[in-house]
Amino acid sequence: MAATSDLSDPPSLASLAASGAVSLFLDFDGTLVELAPKPDAIVVPEGLGQGLSELARQLDNRCALVSGRSIAELRHYIGAAQLAYAGSHGAEMLDADGALLRAQDHGLPSAIETALKAFADEHDVAYEEKPHGGALHYRSAPEKAELVHGFAEELAAEHGWRAQSGKCVAELVSHGASKGEAVLAFMQTHPFARSRPIFLGDDLTDEAGFEACQSLGGIGIIVGERATNGAETMAQFALPDVASVHDWLGL
Repeated sequence: MAATSDLSDPPSLASLAASGAVSLFLDFDGTLVELAPKPDAIVVPEGLGQGLSELARQLDNRCALVSGRSIAELRHYIGAAQLAYAGSHGAEMLDADGALLRAQDHGLPSAIETALKAFADEHDVAYEEKPHGGALHYRSAPEKAELVHGFAEELAAEHGWRAQSGKCVAELVSHGASKGEAVLAFMQTHPFARSRPIFLGDDLTDEAGFEACQSLGGIGIIVGERATNGAETMAQFALPDVASVHDWLGL
């Protein structure tokens, strides 16, 4: 892994595309939209969906959102953008034509949901219900990080699920759901196959996406706070903030 302080800006998207077909895999929160104190408090830039649709068209539909949010949430925020989607960390996937590539037929077990809600109420942190998991957000109380993550790890181990960390969030997901697995799955399908994958993301959960792209000869671009604080990452390049991502993508 490289330290983010050692990473340079990526080559332009045009120069990368000029050397061969590329595919874009884009995280949402912290990459395309600014982070907010709560998941439902984000502000989506006007025209983002239209801009992403045009970007996908230029890349012959080799553009996908890869997010911890559900596909339904993503579509709520960006409208009917003509994109491929991997929601809930890849537990659900659609191609650019809306065809189902992956669906998980079970959600969060009731015992895990009950425990997460009780913990959130007791410790005054936010619980987020997801179609294929559940998350505890503590952005308003960062001093509770160790407590939240410790509880999530224990709960996941008790029920055979997996806990993963993000920016001020601990999330429980089923085994096999990761952004890296989503990238690998997309890359086996048309039109992504035989292209060079590029993943843009800002969070710890995006490291799996960087690693998957690197394993296929592609690159990772880390964004935002983690790109400037010297953290170790699998990404090869860095961009400082959401605005620079929009500039790089030509949105």
